[in-house]
Amino acid sequence: MTDATTDDNVSNDSDSPVFAVPPVELPTPRRSEREEMLDGKLYDASDPELDELRRKAGDLCTRFNATSRHDDATRAAILDELLPGHGANLDVMGPVFFDYGCHTRIGDRVFANFNFTVLDCAPVTIGDDVLFGPNVSLLPPMHPLRWQDRNVRTREDGSAYDYEYGEPIRIGSNCWFGGNVTVLGGVTIGDGCVIGAGAVVTKDIPANSVAVGNPARVIKTITDKDASVYQDYCRA
Repeated sequence: MTDATTDDNVSNDSDSPVFAVPPVELPTPRRSEREEMLDGKLYDASDPELDELRRKAGDLCTRFNATSRHDDATRAAILDELLPGHGANLDVMGPVFFDYGCHTRIGDRVFANFNFTVLDCAPVTIGDDVLFGPNVSLLPPMHPLRWQDRNVRTREDGSAYDYEYGEPIRIGSNCWFGGNVTVLGGVTIGDGCVIGAGAVVTKDIPANSVAVGNPARVIKTITDKDASVYQDYCRA
């Protein structure tokens, strides 16, 4: 009689991988979870300090989104608290969604249209004079590929936790993002770029490029030739 019992880590499908490595565990001793997170290491997202920072940012986003656009002073005060690293003349339409806010640095004269989302578990840096169309998402969070390392776990006290990590996003000055653009963690976008609507940016984009598609690819370099139509129009 054949024993039908199989090892939980071994698949009966000959085409499937064999998972013999146990789930990852964080090393100890370690720095604070916030320090580990900002350094791009695996971290425990349920850490009380991080949880409190996310709750604060969430409350500030909720307040901003509920504030009348006629109340410029209140909206500005909320953004100052949510985004202490922002420059002059920040213009945010709202609704806006930040994981932390305090991990995002924004230059001068930046505009963000509806549904601007920044999950800044890693540093996000935005230069001067950047325009974000509606539904733009900047997404540094990363999760392990193996489900054994990625899935939510349960402590002895019944509380849940999981391990994540993040990769920074860097956006240069003078960029324009069309609607529904998604930028993934680890990406640097150079100065003067235009990212076409619906693009998913998974790799670095060199300065003065037009990039479109999923995954985004560079289709042209912006030069003075691109000004000719406007120069002709102004002379008309």
